[in-house]
Amino acid sequence: MKKALILSIAAIMMIFTGCQEGAKKINYPVTEKVQQIDNYFGVDVEDPYRWLEDDNSEQTLAWVQAQNQVTGEYLSQIPFREKIREKLTKMWDYPKFGLPYREGKYYFFSKNDGLQNQSIVYIQEGLDGEPRVILDPNKLSEDGTVAYAGSSVSHDGKYMAYKIARGGSDWNEIFIKDIETGDILDDHIEWVKFSGISWKGDGFFYSAYDKPVEGEELSNKNEYHKVFYHKVGTPQSEDELIYENKDFPLRNYYVGTTEDERFLLMYEVESTSGNALYFKELDKKGSGFVKIADGFDHDFGIIDNIGDLFLMVTNFEAPKQRVVMVNSHNPAMENWKTIIPEKEEVLSSVTLAGGMMVAEYMKDANSKVEIYTPQGEFVRELELPTLGTLAGFSSKPEDDIAFYGFTSFTYPATIFKYNIKDNTTEVFREPGIEFNGEDYTVEQVFYNSKDGTKVPMFIVYKKGLVMDGNNPALLYGYGGFNISETPDFSVSRLIFLENGGIFVVANIRGGGEYGEEWHKAGTKLQKQNVFDDFIAAAEYLIDKKYTSSEKLAIMGGSNGGLLVGACMTQRPDLFKVALPIVGVLDMLRYHTFTIGWAWASDYGTSEEDSTMFRYLLGYSPLHNIKEGVSYPATLAFTADHDDRVVPAHSFKFMATLQEKNDGHNPVLIRIETKAGHGAGKPTSKRIEEATDMWSFVFFNLGMKL
Repeated sequence: MKKALILSIAAIMMIFTGCQEGAKKINYPVTEKVQQIDNYFGVDVEDPYRWLEDDNSEQTLAWVQAQNQVTGEYLSQIPFREKIREKLTKMWDYPKFGLPYREGKYYFFSKNDGLQNQSIVYIQEGLDGEPRVILDPNKLSEDGTVAYAGSSVSHDGKYMAYKIARGGSDWNEIFIKDIETGDILDDHIEWVKFSGISWKGDGFFYSAYDKPVEGEELSNKNEYHKVFYHKVGTPQSEDELIYENKDFPLRNYYVGTTEDERFLLMYEVESTSGNALYFKELDKKGSGFVKIADGFDHDFGIIDNIGDLFLMVTNFEAPKQRVVMVNSHNPAMENWKTIIPEKEEVLSSVTLAGGMMVAEYMKDANSKVEIYTPQGEFVRELELPTLGTLAGFSSKPEDDIAFYGFTSFTYPATIFKYNIKDNTTEVFREPGIEFNGEDYTVEQVFYNSKDGTKVPMFIVYKKGLVMDGNNPALLYGYGGFNISETPDFSVSRLIFLENGGIFVVANIRGGGEYGEEWHKAGTKLQKQNVFDDFIAAAEYLIDKKYTSSEKLAIMGGSNGGLLVGACMTQRPDLFKVALPIVGVLDMLRYHTFTIGWAWASDYGTSEEDSTMFRYLLGYSPLHNIKEGVSYPATLAFTADHDDRVVPAHSFKFMATLQEKNDGHNPVLIRIETKAGHGAGKPTSKRIEEATDMWSFVFFNLGMKL
């Protein structure tokens, strides 16, 4: 790399001209270009910023520092930035609770007093016991960047195995606590990734990779996932290898035990949807894995067992899912018995509680809950507070008492206690936030996409807002991997709503809002449907005078970052602000990093065939930035420890955008340090990030605070 990469002070300082707000001249860091040409099926594709993929190089570090300085200088000029920070900090400061769950005689739950970087895990004996701290992640690091990443308690309530993540990475480490004494045992398990913790006796099953090459932990392709059993009190080197598949390095293996610890369930996946399913009888010495279902075109998920029988949710021959009974002695598909048939609504999940099945459905992206007997007989519908989202359901199969969370756009997350036997519900814990949902309006509309498909969309705004086409609006979407965007409450979002903003969520194809068919309609050679749906949502908002193109911002994260990148390059005239967050932006090389290969079921790959390559090239955000085009004001977000969507996506995209953008709108990148894809991010960093995001949005949409 040439010495020109060492950036001078002049290259990294910003120069503001006397233009109007949001149209100020910026001198961006000089990003060197290299000769890198890849040939795909006879087509040469330049990749001049390939060197930015090396996250360990001094040159990349210098580039990151230079970009952050430019972005910091720009944001520091926004006159109300500190007011936004103060307002967000005040709004964030209220108690937040996690859903309680029981193991043995103990209940466990998490709580954040308000501004703590990480939520604390508490334990209490019975529902009336005095809570005590069992794990305080805030003590794991001074800056809060070591995060609690989940736990599992042995069924006798003796041990709690918990995962931590450092700096936002997907890599986890497992530790074990003695619940009675509070002592942390010597057990320490490393290089765990995409794994649960499933107890059997005095040990547990987990999934992990071999130790990666030093220095390449955050970028190298993840291969050869393995299943292990760890016995409490022994070193990781003595863990028993339960399963590996040397023939298929690009498959993952997730395991779980049934509630009675009789069966080990193993899910084999090649991507983010579709799996094969196996079980193993743990009490039968020498028993092997028995296949229940082949992969990888459909989803199969065991709810639990009732003796020899498995209750299973599947979309096989039921795109919106059904519940079937599988006999472990005769698990062939032709012997499955349908217990709850497919319905018009999408079946999201099923939990066993109080001798019943609690089935959560989704109707037009809103939750609906029905209670059934284990034989599939309908008992009743659970009445929810309003249109919104059931945020988890926690119970033991034998317990009459269950807990569930509920939230909506104007309904802060609240935990309810439900007696299944008596069919009575009461508020168990509610947030202490000062907020009146009656001050806001929530609409759900249905609009036509480019091909005539009806797409639902939520629109949230303060009552009394006049729809004259001059309101600032933020349109959010995801559109992928069968993930549904349902109503939720965000304290960060309130600052936008309180100041006259309109928040919009489009339930575009690629998601799971209407089942597997809706998902498939936004994948591979139909991915353009996702972008068309989002663009049509923006056009609807403008046509109905909610907003205008000069007042419209778009936002999305991860696959949603791809959505934003594709739409802003296809229709740069339609949006004023674009916020691609940890986005998948290089569609020709995404599969070569970490776990990217697992996304091929939604995207396809550039190496698959010439048709798929040309399709990806046709919408890949990085490859569709054009010279001489004025792009929206853009603030991309990424992080140096993101090993899910590596930061090289955002690095190369923004370097190209800065090179080719012909307009006055700022095109900047914010690169967080000691953070990853989003999970476990400390409260302090979340507030800083929200401050910068809303400052940028307010400033470029002409809003005041």
